[in-house]
Amino acid sequence: MIQLQAASRHDPLDWLAQAVARQPERLFLATPSGRRLSYSQMDQLANGFAAALAHRDTARGDRVAVQIEKSPEAVALYLACLKLGAVFVPLNTAYTLAELEYFLRDSQPRVAVVQPHQFTAVRTLADGIGLAEVETLGIQGDGSLPELAATAKPIPSQSEISQSGTGDPSALAALLYTSGTTGRSKGAMLSRGNLASNAETLAHAWRFGTNDVLLHALPIFHVHGLFVAINTVLASGASLLFTGKFDPVEILGLLSNATVMMGVPTYYTRLLSLPGLTRSSVRNMRLFVSGSAPLLAETHREFRERTGHAILERYGMSETLMNTSNPYDGERVPGSVGPPLSGISVRIADPESGEPTTEPDAIGMIEVRGPNVFSGYWRMPEKTATEFRSDGYFITGDLGKIDARGYVHIVGRGKDLIITGGYNVYPIEVEAEIDALPGVVESAVIGVPHPDFGEGVTAVVVVKPGVMFDEVAMRRSLEQRLAKFKLPKRILVVEQLPRNTMGKVQKNQLRHSYGQLYQSER
Repeated sequence: MIQLQAASRHDPLDWLAQAVARQPERLFLATPSGRRLSYSQMDQLANGFAAALAHRDTARGDRVAVQIEKSPEAVALYLACLKLGAVFVPLNTAYTLAELEYFLRDSQPRVAVVQPHQFTAVRTLADGIGLAEVETLGIQGDGSLPELAATAKPIPSQSEISQSGTGDPSALAALLYTSGTTGRSKGAMLSRGNLASNAETLAHAWRFGTNDVLLHALPIFHVHGLFVAINTVLASGASLLFTGKFDPVEILGLLSNATVMMGVPTYYTRLLSLPGLTRSSVRNMRLFVSGSAPLLAETHREFRERTGHAILERYGMSETLMNTSNPYDGERVPGSVGPPLSGISVRIADPESGEPTTEPDAIGMIEVRGPNVFSGYWRMPEKTATEFRSDGYFITGDLGKIDARGYVHIVGRGKDLIITGGYNVYPIEVEAEIDALPGVVESAVIGVPHPDFGEGVTAVVVVKPGVMFDEVAMRRSLEQRLAKFKLPKRILVVEQLPRNTMGKVQKNQLRHSYGQLYQSER
C-alpha cells in the first residue's frame, strides 16, 4: 500500500469545530425553500446521526453505505461518519438493486442507509448477504435514522477524533467506487488527510472566504459535489446554497444570491440556452468552476462573451481528488485544466515503458503524486500495486500533455472511459448487460460527442441471424439492470464489429463512424 506523501495539519472535523466555537450562528446551509441551518445546527444534526449510528454499534473503521437523495440531512450523515471515524460509502441513487447488491457485498458495511421506499427490498437483500442493519433517511428528514437519533444516547459534544486536534490523517474516511474496464467497480480508499489537504488547497487556490456562498446543484455521491464542494466550504467557513437537482431556470434565478458555482459542462451549456443569462444576472458572482468532463472551448468562449466570466476548469478523479486547476489570477486557457495545484506533482510518462518525460507537449500517461492521492483500492492489493510506480506516482489512465507554461491538457482516455453529463461510464459494464440479452452475439459501447452531455453512451450490437432487432425493447430491458446515466442513448445494429489483426475490437473506428450521430440534437 502506498503511504501518504504528506498530511494536512488539520482534520475535516476541525473546520466544523472551529466555526461552532467562534461563530456558531454563522450560516452553513440554506435551501431555495427557505430552510436555513447554522454551523451549530448542522453540528447538532450530525451529532444526532452519529449517536444513532453508534447505537447500531458503528465504530471507527466500520463502513456506512449510503444511497439516499440529496438533502441537508445527507450532509449531516457524512459529518456523523467523520465524528465516529466510520467510513462513508456514498452510492449513486441511480444504481439498481442488482448493482447495490455488489457494493454491499464488497464494502461489507455495518449499516446501510437508504430511502424509505427502498427499505423492504434492501432489507430482503441484506438478509441474503448477512448485512445486519438497514436504516432509512428521506429527503424531508424522515425515516428510521432521524427517529433513532431522537432517542439514542448522545455522543460527547466533541468526538475522540475531534479532541485529538488533528486525528489520524491516514485513517480511512471514505470509500468511493470507481468503475474499471476489466471487471467490477473498485473502491478507492480516501483518508482523512486526503480530504483535509485537498480542501485546504482548493480554498486557498480559489480564494474562498467566510463571505462566499457556493451555489450547490451537484449530486453528493461523488468527489465533485461531496468533497470538492462541501469540504472546501467547511475549510473556509463559507456557506452553501443547496438545491436538490440542477434546473437551469432555478439556477439562473439563484445566481444573484451566490458568489461561486461549481458544475459540470452540461450545466453551463444549459444555462447558455437561456436568454436571461447576462452580465447583469451574474453580477454578484466571482467564480464559475467546471469539472468532471471536458469543457468545450466553444462553451468557454460563449460563456465569457455572455457573462464576462471565464469558467475555471480543473482536473481530478475519485482516486486523487483534485490535481490541477486553471489559475484564479492569470489566464484560464480553454481546453486546458491548468497547472498542478500546490503540493501536487504531475508528470507525463510513456504509456508502455513508464519512463517520465519533461519535453513540453509530449503526449503520454498522466501520473500524479501528492497528499491528495488515495492509499489504494479496497481489498485489492494486487490491483493497487499495478496502479502505482515505485516512486509513488499514481497512474491515472488519462492521456495528456504539459505545455511549456506548465498547463496540463487532457487529450484522451487510455481506458475507453465515457463521461456523460459528468458521470463516468465504463463500457464493459454496459456491454456485459447487453451481451446477456437474448439474441445478442456481442456488443461494443463507445462515447460519441453529444451537444448536451459531452458524450452520449452509444452501443453497437451484432445480433444472431434471424433475430428481429428492436432498439426500444432492448433499451427497456436494460433499464432494470443499469443506472439511467449508463443506458445507451442509441443502440445500433451491425453485421460485424471492426477488429484488428489481434482480434481486438477497434473502437476508434466506431467512434469515427458514428461521430456525427447526435449532431442533429444541437
